[in-house]
Amino acid sequence: MNNTINQKPVREIMTVAHKQMITPHYIRIYLTGQADTIANIATMTVGANNKVLIPVDKAQPIDLNDNTTFVVRTYTHRGADVAKQQIWIDFVAHGDEAPASGWATHAEVGDEIGILMKPKTKALCPDADYFLLIGDATAIPVLGSILETLPDSATGQCIIEVHGTEDEQELPTAANITMTWLHNPDPTQGSQLIDIVKSLDLPTAEQSRFAYIASEFSSIKALRHYLKVEQQWSKDELYAFSYWKAGVAEDQSVSDRQAEKNTD
Repeated sequence: MNNTINQKPVREIMTVAHKQMITPHYIRIYLTGQADTIANIATMTVGANNKVLIPVDKAQPIDLNDNTTFVVRTYTHRGADVAKQQIWIDFVAHGDEAPASGWATHAEVGDEIGILMKPKTKALCPDADYFLLIGDATAIPVLGSILETLPDSATGQCIIEVHGTEDEQELPTAANITMTWLHNPDPTQGSQLIDIVKSLDLPTAEQSRFAYIASEFSSIKALRHYLKVEQQWSKDELYAFSYWKAGVAEDQSVSDRQAEKNTD
């Protein structure tokens, strides 16, 4: 049953209730919102893309009707607690130059952030026997959400590239998934993801399979080409989308990243 008919779009300013350093480069921000809004969000797909509105000036409140007061970035919520009236969102800490990273790094209890969400209940992945999950640090929220929903009958590989050993996380799953952590202190200078994937013994089309990939633009292009062209994975067996493009701000790289995705 599609519950989106009972959901409403979210457009609200929320406040920071708690801040948790999951790893040295990974920050979880707990946000408090209106009770009916949190209950609404709790029915939506965890891990689906949504928008956060980062204040341009922390000293001035966000005005949802004035886009000069905020910068829009794409993030996913990692969970919701109706009883506490909270949702939580994870941020990669990679310097103050990036608006979302800088905001999360310096966020304090009581700070405000805007949240925009559309009704979403569609599962992130279809049913399959084998899953290939690939991403960099920006993909941990969605990959973690997928891992939490996989059945114990599923098998596969999850490969994640992070800054270093200290940024590896426990990502629970009932499935038989082999976790591989790669270390890359400067992802703007390239990625190891494609090389590792090429070394895998991947299942043939005789077995139901699905790949979910999220990382930097160049990595996505290489991984999509390898799986589709060299390994003959169909478009129904693969979802790949670049969350960012090295050297280019998110709002300036949208068209390039969307065009790459549309090559499916």
